[in-house]
Amino acid sequence: MNKNNLVILVLCQLISATGSIVMVTLGGIIGARLTDNPAFATLPVSVMVVAVAATTIPATLLMRRIGRRLGFMLASLSATLAVLLGLYALTGESFFWFVMSLALFGVNMAFTQQYRYAAAESVERRYIPRAISFVLLGSIGGALLGPELATRGQFWVSGTPFAGTIIALAVLYLVQALLFLRLNARLAAEEHATPRKKRRLSGIIGQPVFLVAVLGGTAGYGLMSLVMTATPLSMHIKDGFTLEATAGVIRAHVLAMYLPSLVSGFLIERLGVTKLMLAGVLALLATSITGLQGQSLQHYWWALILLGVGWNFLYVGATTMLTYTYTPEERFGAQAVNEFLVFGVSATASLLAGTVMHYFGWLTLMWIPIPVLVLTGLALLVVRRDRLLQRGA
Repeated sequence: MNKNNLVILVLCQLISATGSIVMVTLGGIIGARLTDNPAFATLPVSVMVVAVAATTIPATLLMRRIGRRLGFMLASLSATLAVLLGLYALTGESFFWFVMSLALFGVNMAFTQQYRYAAAESVERRYIPRAISFVLLGSIGGALLGPELATRGQFWVSGTPFAGTIIALAVLYLVQALLFLRLNARLAAEEHATPRKKRRLSGIIGQPVFLVAVLGGTAGYGLMSLVMTATPLSMHIKDGFTLEATAGVIRAHVLAMYLPSLVSGFLIERLGVTKLMLAGVLALLATSITGLQGQSLQHYWWALILLGVGWNFLYVGATTMLTYTYTPEERFGAQAVNEFLVFGVSATASLLAGTVMHYFGWLTLMWIPIPVLVLTGLALLVVRRDRLLQRGA
């Protein structure tokens, strides 16, 4: 087990989570300050989400060519450039350059989503679930540090609100690039692997376990993005809850997304990946059931807590299951397909959340996940005895 890699990846995950939370929190606020048309206020964040989805395949293929270490370092430097471009947009009051800065920031996020694969490749097969969940723990620090940086940093530079926050992020991403200098380029997954004939990508994708892993990751991330994006609109705009109450629910949700990582890796080792993913499906079903019962503060709070737990179990489980379907030589192609589908669907769900809320409302939105989750649960039951899962266990 390469503990050095895991420590570096946890620290870098903390920095990346901090940056993404700050950008999501401030994107619409800064956008509203820089444009005269309120309809365009959230355009920078939307462009960022689309950039993540559009860059997943190029990011994976680039790292296949130049390696994880250099790929992650370039991504950290691109994030530094992105936030400095945002600072330029703030000081020059340019909405166009702020949109461009978040687009470039989205490119960086496509790389950071692959820290979990680097963690999986740094340990022996039996420790993969533990390594994936361990790296995600860094996001807990980001969930705590990000909002603090967003609120306190706005006053650090007089005359330019939020400039201090942006400068602090630039420093953090430079530190992140330096941390990646210590990442071990020789990964455990390659050290002990016996070279095998590389299969066609279609052969890897056609495996039932691969398809179910992608379905699980897509369902978990897509439904989480749909409900989480819609929640502030429903709570604050439609139901009139205060911004503080809405932020409290979202904060509880983010913590519920990552705190289960303390145990999810161990649960996979003890119960198996299929059972953990089924638990995630049940938690997400409970989200819809809770949301359909009412729209009080308690209903929102419990629904978003269950949403976070369900996402964690499905996301960690699906990533683990995916690693059972390819050899080290095949990993980049398989990962590229998975990332494109998972984050493409997530981006689409995030963009559609506002439309669904505007035309149909919260209760209709709560019905949307149910058929998707039933399909995912049935697919997991079908592959639960597949030889690839037995080998992985």
